[in-house]
Amino acid sequence: MKDLTVHIDQHSGFCFGVVYAIEMAEDILDQEGHLYCLGDIVHNDEEVKRLVHKGLKIIDHDSLQSLHGEKVLIRAHGEPPSTYQLAIKNDLTLIDASCPVVLKLQHRIKNAFDKDEPIYIYGKHGHAEVEGLLGQTRNEAVVFQDVEELDFDSMPSRITLFSQTTKSTDKFYAINKMLRERGIEVQTNDTICRQVSNRDKELRKFASEFDRIVFVSGSKSSNGKALFEVCKQQNAHTFFVSHPDQIDQSWFLNGDSVGICGATSTPMWLMEEVKERLLTF
Repeated sequence: MKDLTVHIDQHSGFCFGVVYAIEMAEDILDQEGHLYCLGDIVHNDEEVKRLVHKGLKIIDHDSLQSLHGEKVLIRAHGEPPSTYQLAIKNDLTLIDASCPVVLKLQHRIKNAFDKDEPIYIYGKHGHAEVEGLLGQTRNEAVVFQDVEELDFDSMPSRITLFSQTTKSTDKFYAINKMLRERGIEVQTNDTICRQVSNRDKELRKFASEFDRIVFVSGSKSSNGKALFEVCKQQNAHTFFVSHPDQIDQSWFLNGDSVGICGATSTPMWLMEEVKERLLTF
């Protein structure tokens, strides 16, 4: 036995937007036995499998085109206006679990677009939330993941800047500074969810308190990849797993203290299973 001391970070796990979406899904599944969901309800394969076992049916936008007369869950990431228009056309009942923070951001972008403001969105290309934001501008807004993507010579002298809700606050304000240094007037809209962005500082502190860190996240989670890097920078002995079976006993020394943490899309029950696995070593 390696006699490990194991502790789970109580600040890790689902953000309130994901909790809200999953609770809505479970309520309907308990009552009706099945529910369609547009895209993975959360970027965590193990949680998706659990809900699929309960009757959740994951569909994509192509499948939605041919679906009629059913209930469809809109996950926390939100959707563009075209999805709501299709729902009316196909007699679909939308169970809208869009995160309130995302919805507020969508409304702000729509208002800015209606005023003909040149809109730039700091976010991940192709991300579900970003697609919903783009839809508020008829896909006319400029999305960029890094300032290097921008053509400063062709940019307007004044822009309205928004951010995907899960991006780094520090990076967002660094981008603001770079744009202003280039002579661009920036109307800044800080639309980053603090419950998510504050995880950076919390995890830096958490990761420094243990000999080893096991970071639990789905491989599709952008937030998970970013937060794993935060932990890795603070503690070089940080390991990424999506399932307890991926843990390697050789990572640990006798008597190590081990911290378990995860992304905003990582369920607490999965981190508990990781803890149970570690305690068998």
